[in-house]
Amino acid sequence: MPRSSQTYPLSRPPVIVGYGSAGGRKEKEGPLGRFFDHTCEDDTFQQSSWEMAETAMQQLALGSALKRAKLEAQQLDFLLAGDLLNQCISSAFAARWAGVPYLGLYGACSTMGESVALASLLLAGGWGNHAAAMTSSHFCSAERQYRTPLEYGCQRPPTAQWTATAAGAVVLSSQGEKGPVVSAVTIGKVMDKGVKDPANMGAAMAPAAYDTLRAHFRDTGRSPADYDLILTGDLGQLGWEIVSDFFSRDGCPLSNYNDCGLLLFEREAQDVHCGGSGCGCSAAVLTTMVLPGLQSGRWKRVLFCPTGALLSPVSTMQGESIPGICHAIVLEGGAS
Repeated sequence: MPRSSQTYPLSRPPVIVGYGSAGGRKEKEGPLGRFFDHTCEDDTFQQSSWEMAETAMQQLALGSALKRAKLEAQQLDFLLAGDLLNQCISSAFAARWAGVPYLGLYGACSTMGESVALASLLLAGGWGNHAAAMTSSHFCSAERQYRTPLEYGCQRPPTAQWTATAAGAVVLSSQGEKGPVVSAVTIGKVMDKGVKDPANMGAAMAPAAYDTLRAHFRDTGRSPADYDLILTGDLGQLGWEIVSDFFSRDGCPLSNYNDCGLLLFEREAQDVHCGGSGCGCSAAVLTTMVLPGLQSGRWKRVLFCPTGALLSPVSTMQGESIPGICHAIVLEGGAS
């Protein structure tokens, strides 16, 4: 397919040769819990703070990804990572441990899509042989930064989502090893429809997901039926309903569409209101469900579209609306 305005087809598709995951207790008790490489009963991961626990999760996830790839950290040409915390400290400290060239990113909950997209473009452009893409979030560190201390015990509205305590990492290679490939990426635009409620991020991000999906289908000439699974993340129940409604109104219902925020937890049984959120949500679903599913032949082509709400505590207190972003990654093949 020809290069178009937002979509970059990769003539030399990078191969995902390794992936790894880490999650907390609530994630372990969810539908995908048994597929995590590492879990922790008290969510501390043997660290003295929630922020350092997040760094530990990234180290564990990257270690498992490298092990599957049969590589050492020093063989990575690039490490692209980010998280929700100020100055992306969890990722920076994990990169300090890895000791390889590092690019710190911030795409809010879309960071897994942003990191995979940029790593793929770098490798497809011939700028390296191996790269890792990684992100994380932690319920307790996110609550402390964005909302109120856990001890406060404030009530969450029905539109709220539960920040995942999870990390995911993938290792990509420019070589011809077997595994799922990244065949194209669609870079999203920032969209803002005026939603100001930080407890309703699904509605804030849904327009960005809709815009990026429409751009991808326009640029590639494909339709939703060309994908075995279309997966946004993490819009939760309300955002998923909004995107589904938008496409139904366009006369193009998405029968193969789901959202990472609806897959990581049992929404009612685990009391997560509208579903999961946080950088680690889509990263965990990618590394515990999507990539294994591609490897096993469950799916042949998946459109993976993490979403992010680009707010901060400062912008919220100043009464700003919440911009959203979404990046789309085409994942293909991998079955042996």
